Amino acid sequence: MFEQFIEKLQDPKKSYITLETTPKHDANFIPVIDTIEKLGIADKVDGFSTTDNPLAKLKFNSIIAAMLLQQRFKKPVLATMSMRDRNKIALQSDLLGANNIDVRTILALTGDPAKISDQPAAKGVFESDSTMLLDIIKCFNAGIDFAGREFNIKPRPIYPFAVSNAFAKNPKTLLKKFTKKLEHGAIGIITQPVFDKENAQMLLELFEEAKHLSNANKGTLIIGLFPITRLKTAQFLASHVPGIHVPKRWLDILYTANQKGESEEEKRGLELSQKIYEEIKELHPKIHLMTANRFKLAKQLLDE
Repeated sequence: MFEQFIEKLQDPKKSYITLETTPKHDANFIPVIDTIEKLGIADKVDGFSTTDNPLAKLKFNSIIAAMLLQQRFKKPVLATMSMRDRNKIALQSDLLGANNIDVRTILALTGDPAKISDQPAAKGVFESDSTMLLDIIKCFNAGIDFAGREFNIKPRPIYPFAVSNAFAKNPKTLLKKFTKKLEHGAIGIITQPVFDKENAQMLLELFEEAKHLSNANKGTLIIGLFPITRLKTAQFLASHVPGIHVPKRWLDILYTANQKGESEEEKRGLELSQKIYEEIKELHPKIHLMTANRFKLAKQLLDE
């Protein structure tokens, strides 16, 4: 399962699509899985991801959610692990447990600040950034823990992924981050959402330079896509989320559609989203689709 998944990721000629799932503030993840199955989405993607308490808000555990998804659909799931909530002891303990239940594609994330949490007086751990988790995975793949102690029963291979901004005023900032994460062993780097082809082309060029600088020949860039069907969503992303660039053209089209009514707004937003999805598939068919659990919207794109 994992070998074929990684092979598709690394083959430039093959399509590779993963779908993000966000566990809810519930004690049961099965209803999310049931929705995906009912819509027939699993047949249209190569794998999934599970988020890890995004925005520092309490959600169902990402590793257990990944296990449940894998068991249902027999496809790899990128289980996100945040540095915000774990020190190096907890990170390694969780990795060992995940390995035993065959959750072995790990998305390393530094994590949103704890100060925005919905839990009173929550404090972030942040012993390091996500590169420490990448280094821990390197150690595990060598059969040792982060302190250099050998495991009697060695972990099965773990496949590390990382994330990146999709836009920066100074592109060298992105180049530096790409290079750093590749040097620490990431085999796939997922970008924040991209909304125009030129942005994607810039990222691909920077990534190729980063591969050269880091000597990471097998690293692959995965373009993040987030379909937008509402002006307020586009405006929020443009104004409040660093590392994302929403083109003025999108905002203008959605504003005009908004004046004509909700159905027109949704129609134009879906058209824009379908267009960038098709453009990215043609340019670089390595895509991570994020819909905030709006799986019907994901199905609309994937059905095209």
